[in-house]
Amino acid sequence: MKYLQNINSPEDLKKLDIEQLKVVCADLREFIIEQLSHNPGHFASSLGTVELTVALHYLYNTPYDRLVWDVGHQAYSHKILTGRRDRFYTNRKLNGLSGFTNPAESEYDTFIAGHASTSISAALGMAVAATLHHEDNRHVVAIIGDGSMTGGLAYEGLNNACSQPNNLLIILNDNNMSIDNNVGGLQDYLVKLTTSSKYNKVRNHLYQKFKNNNLITEQDKNQMLRFNNSMKSLITKEQNLFEGFNIRYFGPVDGHDLPGLIRVLRNIKDMTGPKLLHIKTVKGKGFKPAEKSATIWHAPGLFNKETGERLVQIKENQPQLYQDIFGHTLVEMAEKNEKIVGVTPAMPTGCSMSFMMNRFPERSFDVGIAEAHAVTFSAGMAKEGLIPFCNIYSSFMQRAYDQIIHDVALQKLKVVFCLDRAGLVGEDGPTHHGVFDLAYMRLIPNLVISAPYNEHDLRNLMYTAVYGNDGPFVIRYPRGHGELTDWHNEPEIIPIGKGRQLSKGNDIALLSIGTIGNNAARAIKKAKEMGISVAHYDMLFLKPIDEELLLNVAKEFRYIITLEHGTKIGGLGSAVLEFYAANGLTDIQVHQMGIDDRFVPHGAVKELLKLQQLDENGILQHIVSVYEKMKQDAPHDKSLKAFHPFGLFHNRTTDGATDGVPPSDTSGRVKINSEL
Repeated sequence: MKYLQNINSPEDLKKLDIEQLKVVCADLREFIIEQLSHNPGHFASSLGTVELTVALHYLYNTPYDRLVWDVGHQAYSHKILTGRRDRFYTNRKLNGLSGFTNPAESEYDTFIAGHASTSISAALGMAVAATLHHEDNRHVVAIIGDGSMTGGLAYEGLNNACSQPNNLLIILNDNNMSIDNNVGGLQDYLVKLTTSSKYNKVRNHLYQKFKNNNLITEQDKNQMLRFNNSMKSLITKEQNLFEGFNIRYFGPVDGHDLPGLIRVLRNIKDMTGPKLLHIKTVKGKGFKPAEKSATIWHAPGLFNKETGERLVQIKENQPQLYQDIFGHTLVEMAEKNEKIVGVTPAMPTGCSMSFMMNRFPERSFDVGIAEAHAVTFSAGMAKEGLIPFCNIYSSFMQRAYDQIIHDVALQKLKVVFCLDRAGLVGEDGPTHHGVFDLAYMRLIPNLVISAPYNEHDLRNLMYTAVYGNDGPFVIRYPRGHGELTDWHNEPEIIPIGKGRQLSKGNDIALLSIGTIGNNAARAIKKAKEMGISVAHYDMLFLKPIDEELLLNVAKEFRYIITLEHGTKIGGLGSAVLEFYAANGLTDIQVHQMGIDDRFVPHGAVKELLKLQQLDENGILQHIVSVYEKMKQDAPHDKSLKAFHPFGLFHNRTTDGATDGVPPSDTSGRVKINSEL
């Protein structure tokens, strides 16, 4: 690298000439490729925006001027140029840099950007605020990719941009968009003309003269703008959506031509009113494998930077991914039932809906980054007798909440919602953790809410949703590999709202829901070796909850632990507490385990589970803690033995334990092997 190591802020960029800035672009690509080859992240998008990022920080007075990135996939160069180069090796790691923009991390990050299509609305708000604060010299720029332009929120922002006083610049980073513009000499001439500062000064001077002499009104201005846009469309034989919103459109411009990009941005930078610059870029620019296969190289994992070989680690006898179990099962079911269709909002590969698309392309629908539309689109098909499997990441389903209630649940339509990435997802962090779905879904009438313990359950639940239920059905499952190598069971209908006992015990009852129960099973086994007897129940359904099971547990146990891979507030623990309170069973101690009332940071899933004490050792510690409380309460609570038909302590022989009491240190506390 020739210059990058000396750039610690955008001010250092401004000291360089154009030829030196070109070298900076090459340095950035080299740095990103090197870093991401051994510390995986979002690759292709950031390689495509190198020149744009350099041009923006070179021309604009950041952080006073606001750059609002739509999703952080394209913002790695931005992070590197704004003082985070030497910490970039921590990107997406626990306690390291976020993979997305985050104002808590840097003043250069103006807005959290983990979900798509938000930049225009957020930037418009900032631009209007600048106008109201009389900050006429503050510029606001929204940078949005063509993928994000499939989201409805982007168009809501566009629609509002022309009706508010603002000088917003929207940059559309188009690397594969359907806006297919003509190219050629006339088109190039028009771009140069309309972005020319001299042309726009004359244009603005004439407008102000007409306005001051009361010869033109704001309505007349909009009509003239529409006429101007119509003439431009006629000349260039093209039309575009943005000018229909009365937003001045410039482009398309080569997003990798740094001198040209700087010239155009400089010319339009101080224009008044909302405007849009359309740039054309190549995802993965500068790394041939990524240029050829942008989807694969969106987030490729580890790779050899010299050969472009992706280093996929495959363990022998490793269970399949839950998303692949979903994909294979959906195809299997669709082969036998022509009413089954698949819907996903722009994540066919991530959720393995691609399996269905390959087998039944006419019955599979990728609707783009449009979660709300995906839900209502599914509702429409369900109304006409089809059975849609609508697969949306748990955190993205939050964006379609009203549609779940109004369009599906209220009409009791048979839509199967498969919530992939439920629970803590790892390096993508708080914008992507799927920890709220159990709580926000439980509030809605007419929903069946379920979570499989393993792959067999996932297949059974999908089968039950089609053949054992007549209304909306929710199935949530995590990112990552399953539990079973032999996953291909014969699916069967299972009773809705019924849980099951996985193991017997006498001291404590542990109620879990979902795959997190596997961590509990391992912890319970360790607890048994320590002399603590825990009965394990897999609830399988949050709604309807198994009330008979809960009553039976209350008859046998006073100490109950609930465990879920979601928020404590509103989920399984809340449902259990509500049921016992409603039935007057107030002499029971329910200890909740789940996600605390805070946003969990990014990091590896194992690290985050440990942080939340939801790993095997954390669950074991909680079991021991409850057991110790039970021992402390025993001498003071005369109701314990009467309530617990088997008695509080049980005579059983365990290595290192006497009369069922686990070995203790001198303080009387139960010992836990720290290496567990």
